[in-house]
Formats: sequence, structure tokens, C-alpha cells
Amino acid sequence: MHISHNPWVWVAAILTLAIFSFLYKDNPFFKMAEHIFVGVATGYGFVYTWNNGIYPNLLKPIFVDHQWLFIIPLILGLMYLSVVVPKFAYFIRWPFAFLLGVGSGLSVPLAFRASLVEQIKYTILPNPHGMSAILFINALLILIGVVTVVLYFYFSTPHEGVMKPLTKTGIVFLMVGFGASFGYTIMARFSLLVGRFEFLLGNWLGILPWLK
Repeated sequence: MHISHNPWVWVAAILTLAIFSFLYKDNPFFKMAEHIFVGVATGYGFVYTWNNGIYPNLLKPIFVDHQWLFIIPLILGLMYLSVVVPKFAYFIRWPFAFLLGVGSGLSVPLAFRASLVEQIKYTILPNPHGMSAILFINALLILIGVVTVVLYFYFSTPHEGVMKPLTKTGIVFLMVGFGASFGYTIMARFSLLVGRFEFLLGNWLGILPWLK
């Protein structure tokens, strides 16, 4: 057992234990760690945004490279602050309108391609590297799943007769998808927990030195 002498390791370990203390009940130690996390994250986010966004992409082009066209996004950005003054709060409509217009124009075609075109493409087209029995079964399951799930959300026709077993099959595929997504989320959280225990037992206390 070789306890770490690095003060930053001790700080990280104390904050980790403070967060874990919430498993017992809400307490001042957890609140302290929570506030430290929010403060550090906010400060880091501000510095990161300034160094990687505001200065190189806005201020530097205007005041160093003299690209005066960048004054337009500067003015639109400052209009967001108009909400602080109720008398001029209506100015915020202009940057919102610009943002929604440009965002819709850029995201709708990409979302249409990624969510519809690519899904249809890989549902119908065969594998370019050949089609083995397993790949054929996988492609068939994907095709059945996509068709039945789409039919389940087709409400213009009552889910009766032939539609009933198809929509029931769609429900099964939806439940499998939701279950897999939930399981993936749980495993991701457990991996974070295991990482913290490895840090405490390895880097901090040295009980399990191979975890360092």
C-alpha cells in the first residue's frame, strides 16, 4: 500500500468521496463539490469559448485582419444582450431569426439525408463486401424492423387485419431498441463508476498498484 503524495490526487480523491457522500443523503460536502464542479466547468467553458471561438473567429478577423464583414455577426451577438434591458428586448428577435433560418437551412438537408436517405440505403442495398448467411439474416432483420416500426407510426390506417401483426412486430423491435439503449446507458455509467474506484484504489491509496 503506497498512498500518493501528489496533492492534486488528494484533491481529486476528496472531491470524489464528497460526490459519493450523496449516496447516503444530501450534505454540505456534496454541495461543496457540486459548486466547485459547476464553477470550474463554467470557467473552463468561458476560457475555451474565448480562445477557440470568440477571439480567433470574431475579434481577430475584425481588429487584426480588418475583415469588416465580421462586424455583422458581432452586432447580432450583441443583440442577444438586449434582453437585459426590457425597453430594447425586442432586438433579440433578429439574431434568433437569423440563427433559426440558417440552422434550419443547414440542418434539415443533413438530417433528411442521415435519418432517411442513409437509413433506406443501408436497409435495401447489399453489403459491398459480399453477403454471407449471417449478413443476409442481419439485413433481413433490419428491413423487417424498419418497415414494421414505420407502419406502427402510420396512423392513417387502423391497426387491424394485416396491419395488426405488422405493428405488433414493430412494437417488439421498438422495445428491443429501447432496451439496448437503456442497457448501453447503464453500462456507460458503470464504466464511470469503475474508473473512479480504480482511481481511488490505485492512484490514491495504492492498494491495487496495477491500476495506476
